[in-house]
Parts: sequence; structure tokens; C-alpha cells
Amino acid sequence: MNSFMLYSILNTAFVLLVSPLFISLIKKTKAYTQGRRGPSLFQTYYLIVKLMKKEVIYSSNSSIIMRITPYLNITFMLAASLFVPLLFIPASSPGIGNIFLFLYLLVAAKFFMALAGLDAGSTFGGMGSSREMTLSAVIEPVVIIVFATLAFVFRTMNMHEMFTQSLGTSILVNPPVLLISLSLFIILIVETSRIPVDNPETHLELTMVHEAMILELSGSNLALMELSHAIKQTLLMGLLINILMPWGLAREPGLVNIGVAAAMFIMKGVILAIIVGLFESSVAKMRLFRLPALFMQAFFLAFVTILFELLNRL
Repeated sequence: MNSFMLYSILNTAFVLLVSPLFISLIKKTKAYTQGRRGPSLFQTYYLIVKLMKKEVIYSSNSSIIMRITPYLNITFMLAASLFVPLLFIPASSPGIGNIFLFLYLLVAAKFFMALAGLDAGSTFGGMGSSREMTLSAVIEPVVIIVFATLAFVFRTMNMHEMFTQSLGTSILVNPPVLLISLSLFIILIVETSRIPVDNPETHLELTMVHEAMILELSGSNLALMELSHAIKQTLLMGLLINILMPWGLAREPGLVNIGVAAAMFIMKGVILAIIVGLFESSVAKMRLFRLPALFMQAFFLAFVTILFELLNRL
């Protein structure tokens, strides 16, 4: 078995295994800040298994879009997982690792989810899809700028090469990485529909965005959408972690190397999930028309990063 085949199997399996953990950990952190005990760390695993056993029910107005969207979403996310090494950096493979192809996969999943929200013909689904596309029209250009800045700083569009470079560089002597990491954190909050952009735990029609689009899904279809969302969050967390704190990521496959990398990533992921939970607990949900101000903060940090990097190269 060659290195890339081994990487494809292990990285995908690891992403599937740990993604629900971080969702539960964020919920538990928020519960602790509110003086509650919160759910078990395995609650999201239980939820996905339970939904897999439930009957799938379709609206009489739905078409094939509603039926294929969950499978397309999980396929897009699993394909995207090959772009973000969490255990070891594989040998280069054509196309795999391109940062803009990674963005296309995320956008394709979002596009079909919005279509599924419209497909059922419900008021809530249409409202959620409309809000999601409105926000995407504003945030997607900012996301492109942030990721282009990341490519500019590392002088490559291949994410595997970025992680290789970050392994050999101390963040203390690379201020642009610190600046762009702040932008990536904002992207993580926005793209995973967390407070202050959206509340993933609400079903209030005045506030929900992401939840409105999957409100008509049930059974295994809903389980696949929940798992896709968890994987997307893990991949964005992995990108931020491997850019800012790449320690533990192995350069070559090996039983010890992979074991250490898995333990280190879980530890760093737990810390980041707790930070996200604390961040959500310390801010209020923003009004829809004030959200562009948050997006512009990521844009401003990316712009300052480019200026800083240009000055360093003079």
C-alpha cells in the first residue's frame, strides 16, 4: 500500500471518528459557562446512530434534490478531508491539496444544502436558504481573500506544502501566520454557523439559518447532514491548528508517528473547541445586517497580513 492510499484511508477514518467529539465538547463548554452539566461528550455519536435507525420521510413537494443532497454533502466533505492532513503529510498527489479546490468542495456542499432547503417547499426552509445565500454573497469573497492571503504568505496553493513549511517555522518569528490565524478563526465561526452568526441549537424562525435548511430532513438523511457539518468544522479546525500549531503532525507514516499525531491533534482540537465554546458564551448573536462588520474584520486582518508580508520581503 503506497503512502497516499494509506493517508486517504487513515485521514478519512480519523476525521469521521473525531468530528462528533468536538461538536459535543463545544456544547458541554457552553453548558458549563451557563452553570449546567451539559450533554455527554458522546452525545453527538448517540444522536447520529439513533438517526441512522429512524425512518426517512420526504415532503410531497420534494424532488430528487432532497434525496441526493445528504449523500452529496458527505461525499464532498470526505473528499475535502483529503486536503487537510491531520495525522501525517503524504507524498504530493496532483490536485489533492489545492486550497481553492478545497473551497470549491465546501461551497458545493453549501449550494446543495440550500437547494434542499428550497426543495421541500416549506416557508422555514426557503427562509433559511435565502439567508444562507445572502450571507454567502458577502462572506465568500472574504473567504477567498483570506485563503489567497494564506497562499501568499506560504508562497504555495498546496495545503500539504503549507503544513510542511509550518512544521519547520516557529510562529514567534512569523507574525503574518498569527495575523492570518485570527482571520481563519473568524472563518471557522462563520462557516460552521456558530454564534454570533447563527445559533446551531435554536429552532426560532426569527434567528435560524443553518437549522432551517435541514428542518425537513429526517432519519439517515439528517444523520448524514449532521455528520457533514461536524466534518466541515473539524477540517476548518484542522487547517487553523496545522497552520498555527503544527506540532505532532508527522512528515512520514509510521505506527508511532501516527499515534502521536492523533493524540496531539485531539489534544489541540479539544483546546480549540473549548475556546470556541467560551467565545460563543461571551458574545451575543448579532443582527443580520450587522454581520458584514464581523466579516470585514477577517478581511482587514488579511489585508494587514499582506502588507506585513510585503514589508518582510523588501
